[in-house]
Amino acid sequence: MTSTRTPVEVAAGVLIRRDGRFLLASRPAGKPYASYWEFPGGKVEGGESVAEALARELHEELGIDIGVAYPWVVRLFDYPHALVRLHFLRVFEWSGELHAREHQSFGFFSTSDLPDGPLLPATVPVLRWLALPPLYAISAVAQLGRDVFLRRLESALARGLRLLQFREPALDSAGAAALFDEVLARVRATGATLLVNSRHRTLWDKADGVHLTAADLATLKQRPEFGWVGASVHSNAEIERAAALQLDFVAAGPVLPTPTHPHYPPLGWGGFASVIANSGLPVYALGGMRMSDLARAMCHGAHGIASLSAVWADDQCERLDASGVLSASFSSDPAIE
Repeated sequence: MTSTRTPVEVAAGVLIRRDGRFLLASRPAGKPYASYWEFPGGKVEGGESVAEALARELHEELGIDIGVAYPWVVRLFDYPHALVRLHFLRVFEWSGELHAREHQSFGFFSTSDLPDGPLLPATVPVLRWLALPPLYAISAVAQLGRDVFLRRLESALARGLRLLQFREPALDSAGAAALFDEVLARVRATGATLLVNSRHRTLWDKADGVHLTAADLATLKQRPEFGWVGASVHSNAEIERAAALQLDFVAAGPVLPTPTHPHYPPLGWGGFASVIANSGLPVYALGGMRMSDLARAMCHGAHGIASLSAVWADDQCERLDASGVLSASFSSDPAIE
């Protein structure tokens, strides 16, 4: 029983190159699951932070010195040999030449080009999370009008937008359906992904997935059978429920003041970090977000940002490099407040 075992705290580094490929290493001979491929890292020692442990382990194992390690997702895995709490951190910058100090194999891979050999079970869900882009846009016909929104959607898709939620509560069923078809055609043409808000139930089967309102999340007994399922959350308890239902991600907020949700007091960055602490799913920061907030959001544990209003401005959906981030976003290191 997991309740009788004390979790071993482990830092796992997800190192991502500018071309989007990520580092995997095989487990050395003599260790449990020897030759299985994993994201490298190791145990957190007494007195260390998770980021410090990751920096030490990667230097000891691979001879590199890492830059900022962005907190990401925390998952508990019950292996026969140990109960481990894996703290996954994303790293985009490092120095030094990689070499196998423990005689392990390593390399940079993509989800369509994985190493020969088995993957450690804890590694598998991370591959799906890596498919999520850092920007999650929400449709805004009510704010912009149909024609303006469709023009800006085309522009945003051309500049790199890859994940969109269709959410138009002001439209009746017929109006929502007609607009949805126009949005879907534009999204399909670029290979992007379109989710539909759960309030539009008649459109669920047309989309690539569903984004659940917090109310719908509370009533569901199991994950809807769609390719992608996300949810809106406002508390740690709701995040835990989403994880229990095996959803793919959540959007939490509002982080900053937003005119679209004036009845929700903003969390602030400190409150956001507290709500999503040890989240078992990737989390998008929602509420007042602009592309300039991406690095700060990641420093506070977010996967990326979700935006309803600012994203449709001409200067917001900038091209991302293949790693899924803007190089300019990491020219500074915003501190955790």
